[in-house]
Amino acid sequence: MNSPKQTYSFIGSSLSLIVLFVASATPIPLYGLYRAADGLSYQDLSLSSVVYFIGALISLLFLGRLSNHFGRRLTTILALLFGILGCAAMLFIHDAGPLLLGRFFQGLSCGLASSAIASWIVDTSHGIPKWIAPAVVGCGPMTGLTIGGVGSGLLVDFAPDPRILPFATIIALLALVIFMVCFGKETVNRIPGAFRSLKPQIALPESARKAFPIAAVTFVCTWALGGFFQAFGPAMAHEQLHSDSAVAAALVFASVMAPSFIGASIAGRFQPRQVQVFGMLSFTLSLAGLLLSLQIGTLVGFLVASVLAGTAQGAILTGSIRSMVAELTTEERAGTFSVIYFTSYTGAAVPTLLAGQFSSSYSLLQVACAYGVLAAVGCVIVILGTRHQARRQAYSNA
Repeated sequence: MNSPKQTYSFIGSSLSLIVLFVASATPIPLYGLYRAADGLSYQDLSLSSVVYFIGALISLLFLGRLSNHFGRRLTTILALLFGILGCAAMLFIHDAGPLLLGRFFQGLSCGLASSAIASWIVDTSHGIPKWIAPAVVGCGPMTGLTIGGVGSGLLVDFAPDPRILPFATIIALLALVIFMVCFGKETVNRIPGAFRSLKPQIALPESARKAFPIAAVTFVCTWALGGFFQAFGPAMAHEQLHSDSAVAAALVFASVMAPSFIGASIAGRFQPRQVQVFGMLSFTLSLAGLLLSLQIGTLVGFLVASVLAGTAQGAILTGSIRSMVAELTTEERAGTFSVIYFTSYTGAAVPTLLAGQFSSSYSLLQVACAYGVLAAVGCVIVILGTRHQARRQAYSNA
């Protein structure tokens, strides 16, 4: 059973993860304003997402194991400070430069969140149902992105000074969470070698290595769709669904992010392998429905398909993370989460970069169809891969 201090730390670390992703979604509803008032192009907006992913990858590659040496709490505070710097840069957006700088700092912060803070969440989760920590780690980012997108959209549409107020609000919230984290429980014994830990190391313990190939496919497919919505959600609201509202843009983005916790709660009742297979099937079919609704131009159909895809996404991520972290020690978690999220961010960054390049020659619907193909291919790989694993396990037990 968790002590009060450990429960407090679990809540604080979970809030830190979610709030950092709230911050990372805050600029998204403003993309329409930046395009209209400052002349930013689709390529600029796509590049901002790529820069964000690059910042996250750098953080995961070079800083992913830093919390084993400096401690989870101090590294969490560093991540929150990066988040504040990112929001501060965006207070001055009138061209692409401050947007790219701010997104880079947000990427650094979310990369640290995905390794150090994720490890702290698992470290402090003893005494609660086993599926909750993987659900928070897997779906907390989606929840934060939803809150950030919708909250920022409401401020942009209905509050004064939309260029300043959303970011000032998030800076204050990040500062409040830093204060809360200062009283959290440290869960690792600090060890020397922090400088050596900056050397990139992509390695997995044996238990996680076995589950990684199939899990990696699910990470790439689901995060790729999230990257597309992050870069082009406002454009879809404008071009396909005929709305210029910042709230509409935020709801388009949130429709695929918000339901992830529903899927996570469902995933907790089944074995990870079952969740991966049926989750990928549901995800692929939902994405097909989403593309069809974009073709027809129906908002209701689009939102329903997005909610179903988001639910499947949450289930898949929870199941895949459970399959990799269930048997890890405290020292192995940070490095493993770095690999998990390095794979995820790469899966989001590369398709988003390609989508940005093709967006000037093809319609958004045509670009989105490529994501449907990616999901279908991933679904086939997961089905065949899990079947092969089941046969090997049956043979070894015979």
